[in-house]
Formats: sequence, C-alpha cells, structure tokens
Amino acid sequence: MTVRLCLDRLRRRVPTPEADIELPDTAPDPADEMESAETLGVALQAVIDRLGPRERVAFVLHDSFGFEFATIAEVLDTTPPAARTLASRARAKVRRPAVEDGPADWEVVDAFLAAARHGEFERLLELLAPDAAVGADRAAVLVGTPHRIDGREQVATFFNGAAASALPVFVGDRPGAAWFDRGTPRVAFDFVVSGGVVHRIDFRAEPALLGRLVRRAGDRRREVGRR
Repeated sequence: MTVRLCLDRLRRRVPTPEADIELPDTAPDPADEMESAETLGVALQAVIDRLGPRERVAFVLHDSFGFEFATIAEVLDTTPPAARTLASRARAKVRRPAVEDGPADWEVVDAFLAAARHGEFERLLELLAPDAAVGADRAAVLVGTPHRIDGREQVATFFNGAAASALPVFVGDRPGAAWFDRGTPRVAFDFVVSGGVVHRIDFRAEPALLGRLVRRAGDRRREVGRR
C-alpha cells in the first residue's frame, strides 16, 4: 500500500503555476491538451521506471512528503543511513538524462517475454548476448526448471513459445518476470541486462525472494528497436 501511494504521488507531481496567467482569447484545442497530457504521462512514467521500489518509496516520502529518514527507515525496515542512500540514489537517477542510444532494461525484458510468448525465435536471438546463459537455484530446479543452459541459440530454443504464464515483476530493484500459478508466484526470472541485450536469466524460487516480488506494468508503449 505504501508503494502504491508513493507512486500515485510521484505521478501527480506536475507543477501548478501560482501567478495569474493571461489567457488567450481563443480556447485551447482539446486534442492538443489531450496530446500534451499523454506526453507528460509518458515522461513521468519514464522517470518512475528508473527507480526501484524501495528507491521510489524513499524518494517520494522524503522529497514530496518531507518525512524524516528515521521514519522512512521504519517503513522500509532498514536503517536511516540506508534510507538516506536510497533517496539520494533515486534523486540522482531522476535528474540524470535518460540514455537515448539504447533501450531501458525493462524494455529489453518485456520485449524478450513478448518474443518468447509469440514464438519469435529470431527476435529472441536478437535480444540475447552470444554468451547468454540460464541458471537456477535449488528450489527452482525442484519445481522443474533446468539447472543450466548455455549459449544464445540454446536459451532462445528453450524460451521459444514459452513464458505464457510469466508476468512482469521487480526482482529486488531489477525488472524481471515471474511464473504465477493461480495468482501465486512460483518461480522468478531474474534477468541480467547490459548493452540492450540479455546476458543471463536465473530461475529463483526461494520463498523469501518470492514473497518480496513486486508486480510492475509490462508491455509498455515503446518497443525495443530491432537491429
């Protein structure tokens, strides 16, 4: 609930002019206003996507609501110095210009999952590094995942036509996915993304990690560019 409230507050952080503004004689075009609002929404969502769940909470509670770090630390079950670090790291990400020459990690993850579901083998190859590999912890192996897969083609073959029940989540602060069974996460897909491609996917099923997964919105507006 705290994370949801913080996200809502962050999305509403649109500056409101305090001084009187001289309005033009003609009313604005509703279509232009709608386009402007949509553009602003996409921009705010792009900023939000740069932050991990805990970074978002620390940033919004401190910078928007003015909470002390001691209080934020209690919400996040951490120490005040750690809460301060999370807020500082989030502030730096928000202020840093987005990288224009490459997709965000969540875009790569979501594009990979979409290609897997639709059986787009060549697209999977594009999104995988040549040395891509899949690993798994003991808990994941016990529920049926492979222990290890090495190589781009082998990984693409395994995922081709699969991942139909995988939903987008945050694994820690990283965008990933998880296989859900009747609303319960069973296996997390922990992605390592660098340079716009997937280098590693780890199947993780330890209960402590599954209990900390945070759902995120997937299949966003901008598709990862095809090479």
